Parts: sequence; C-alpha cells; structure tokens
Amino acid sequence: MKYVIILTDGCADIPVAELGNLTPLEKSSTPNMDDFAKNGSLYLVKTVPDGMKPGSDVANLSVMGYNPLNCYTGRSPLEAASIGVKIEDNQTTFRANLVTLSDEENYSEKTMLDYSAGEISTEESRALMADIEKALGGGDIHFYGGVSYRHLFVWTDAPSKFTLTPPHDISDRKISDYLPSDERIYNLMKKSEEILKNHPINQKRIAEGKNPATSMWIWGEGTRPALDLFEELYNKKGAVVSAVDLIKGIAILAGMKSIDVEGATGNIHTNFDGKAKAAADALLKDNADLVYVHLEAPDECGHQGDAIGKTRSLELIDEKVIGYIRSRLEKAGEDYAFMVMPDHPTPVSTKTHSSDPVPCVIYKKGDNRANDYRFTEEFARKYGEKVDVGYTIMKKFLDK
Repeated sequence: MKYVIILTDGCADIPVAELGNLTPLEKSSTPNMDDFAKNGSLYLVKTVPDGMKPGSDVANLSVMGYNPLNCYTGRSPLEAASIGVKIEDNQTTFRANLVTLSDEENYSEKTMLDYSAGEISTEESRALMADIEKALGGGDIHFYGGVSYRHLFVWTDAPSKFTLTPPHDISDRKISDYLPSDERIYNLMKKSEEILKNHPINQKRIAEGKNPATSMWIWGEGTRPALDLFEELYNKKGAVVSAVDLIKGIAILAGMKSIDVEGATGNIHTNFDGKAKAAADALLKDNADLVYVHLEAPDECGHQGDAIGKTRSLELIDEKVIGYIRSRLEKAGEDYAFMVMPDHPTPVSTKTHSSDPVPCVIYKKGDNRANDYRFTEEFARKYGEKVDVGYTIMKKFLDK
C-alpha cells in the first residue's frame, strides 16, 4: 500500500463575493478531489489545538501525526533544520522576513505593504541577507539566508519572552501597533532598512516595477526542537516534497527524506509537474511507503487576497499533482490511499490564518460509496466525521 498526503496549504475559506459567494474550493473544478469525496470518507479536522496560534508550523505538525502540545518549540527552529543551521540549547531562533514597508520617514509610521517583498527571488534575497549579516551580525547574533523572503536570525543567550507579530497578519496596516517589544530586535529591524533602502538589488527591482525589500521583519521565535522519528512512530518510510523551509525542516527532524524540486517556489508559479513526478518517484522508485506533498500556492493567494488565483491553484493541484500521481500508481498496479486537506484556512477576505477546523478526505483505491459529495468546506461540515484532536488523523489515514 502506498500512502499519499496532498497538503493544500491554506485552501479552506469562507464565501467570497468575487466568486459569487462561493469558496475557492466550491468554485474550482477539481474532479479528482471530488471523486475522493464521493467515494471515500469526509472529515472535519481541528488541526490547531486550543490556545495555540494557527500557524503552518503547528497545523502541519498535526497533519503529520505529531501532537504540537508536546513537541512544538517555535517555527523558526524547524526552518533552521532545513537551512542546515545547528541550534544549541542556549540559542533562540527567529524568522527574518524581507518585507516591503511604505516610505514614511518615521519607521513606526510605516505600513506593511508586502510581507514577501514581491516574492523576491532566493538569489536576490540571500545577497541582501549576506549584507545584513556583514553589517549587523557577529558575536551573539547571526543571520542566515533561506528561500525567497523567508530567512533566519539566531540569538545566543536571548531574553526569554518576546511580543512579535507575523508580517502576513498585518498586510495593509500601520506597523506601529505591531512592533516588537524587545528594543534590540526593533533596532535591528530599523538598521536593516538603512542597509536595504538604497541597495543596488532594490534599485534594480524598483526599475523593473517590482516591490523592493525595504526592511527585515523579525518574528516566530523558538528554541531547539526534538521530534520522534516518523518511521518509528508509524512504521512507514516517509518522504516530503515541499518548497518551504518550514516543511523541509519538519521532514529532516522527523527522519523523513526531504526532496528538492527545481523550480519549486511555494507560490502559484511553482513547478507542479516536477513536484508530482518527485512524489511518484519517491513511492515507485525509492520505495517510500508514504509521501507528503506540501503545496503552498493556495495559502500565498489567500494572504494576497487573490480569490481567482486561489481557485486556479486548486485546479492545478487537482490536475497536475493528484491526477498525475494517481495515474502513475494505477499504471504500476499499486494499491494506494490518498488524504487531501489543508493545514488551516487562509481566507482571502482576512488575508491571514484562522483556527477553524478544515475539510479532509481520505480515499482508498476501490472505495465506492457513490455519495453525491464534493470536497468542500460545507460538505465536510455536514457529512464529515469530526476529528477534534488533529494529530490523530494520521492514524485514521494509515489504519484505513
């Protein structure tokens, strides 16, 4: 039996006026997902435990079968594992986004225009982070380049408490109410603006009509994590396909194979075909028992308030990823099971995550319930089995 998890990051939503008061899942044409819903089993899964923030870190840990209440130590340490930065017990890690702020002279009066600096390329952003490290790093603090706008800040013997806000939670808002409580972090962010504002890379981006990376934004603190090995927990050899350091880091810490795909970007322009082929190859050529395919595009469209893009991303996932992997497994004569679900909702109307339970469908080859269902939020609410402890969905999937 081969197990496939398709993680449609942030795809759950609420009705959107632009889509005729439908959600992107309801509006999109997704024949594979709908076939799974008609013939398989629907669930409504609470992936974010009460009292925890609805981040992709917490929610993906749940979907991957880990109890966040027991193992979560913060987002950035998971990303550090992907980048290859070893974290010591006395170190605190942080996410360091490159963002676009408005151009008011007073830093605190600026507005968060773009949490991704125009989805800046990895090549450009790593060069910018190298200059930030050269100017601001050293001693007890260091900066490390990641992927696109997502980077890492490590502080040795840092204070124990911080008040920090994810930049994607404050799109189009003044940053004055969301600035860090720690003076040193605030000063690092202000100093980064001085380094970046006239940087040749940003001048070139402005000339090309792209958003420049005008500041570093620090958030997502955490400490050294420890995860049980996935294979020891579930007796399955696992692989993960993702463009995002967070998910790659979870895979590495869980002892799963993290597969890199050329052209995988974490947005709607990602290499869907390459991701699908890598996943199928992991199952059929590398003898993995389970593959976790993480697709960030619906989440990015949600953060950008792009309902049309979110709908299109779901259609691409259904056709190019689910359809391809399913076809490969059928041709190989393999028994298989699919689980399709988001980690959390990212409504286009709010541009940020919510803790609401998410739809999930599990389909095993040969299932034939012939229900008149679709894979949508409403069908999951009406007909799905409720799973209030999110991390138990993995056991339900594997037991099926």
